[in-house]
Amino acid sequence: MPAVPPARLKHLALASLCAASALALTACGPVGQAAEEGSKPAAESGPYPGLSGPEILNKAITTTKKATSVRLRFVTTTADGPVRGDLAVDTKGDCAGTIHLGTEGTTELVKTGATVYLRFDEKMLRSQTEGSSEAETRATLDTLLGKWVQEKADGEDAKDLAQFCDLDSYLEGFEAEDTAAQRAGESTVDGAPTVVLKESYRGEKATAHVAAKGTPHLLRFQVTGGAEPIDMTFSEFDKPVPVKKPAKKDIVDLG
Repeated sequence: MPAVPPARLKHLALASLCAASALALTACGPVGQAAEEGSKPAAESGPYPGLSGPEILNKAITTTKKATSVRLRFVTTTADGPVRGDLAVDTKGDCAGTIHLGTEGTTELVKTGATVYLRFDEKMLRSQTEGSSEAETRATLDTLLGKWVQEKADGEDAKDLAQFCDLDSYLEGFEAEDTAAQRAGESTVDGAPTVVLKESYRGEKATAHVAAKGTPHLLRFQVTGGAEPIDMTFSEFDKPVPVKKPAKKDIVDLG
């Protein structure tokens, strides 16, 4: 089997994030430029008094893109199936978390410096040995199940998955140029109060939750109604990423 799952894993998730970043987006599609008629005026009370929907969202995007680290959780559905991730990522390129490719299994990912460590569950390992004999599959499971594979981050086998650790790749699609966001009340994300902003374009509906207290970060972003719906949650801004090199006894040298 290859040392890591196909590069398609990274492509599926990152492409979905880009495609779904419809609200205030210029990189993948200018949804924010297609304002609905009758945009709601700025609220005079409550969170962000005097600010309109676009002003709140643009403020949140600007603030969020300044973060040195973020924990990102996302769930999306692609043409190839569901993708789910939970990753802590920083601007240095370090990260730690899990990526679930619904039809193929789960990969644990740790990147520290120029090294990537990967650990695959049984479903992922079996999906990568599909077509092999039972003996070959069993040998793969005996060697890799519960173990970490060590790779160079820029190596051919690991460079695609290492891109999950690029914080800019998750945020580059968001631009503080929105003109269409409308206030839609208040809510909470993981217990934190938020201001809700919504807009629609060509059958897709985008919803953003901006922190109503403290630093005006973007806490949640959702797109529904399209071919690839997505739900992204942002938290743990500017906190150290919990990267830790696996114990030597738990690392398999495929060389």
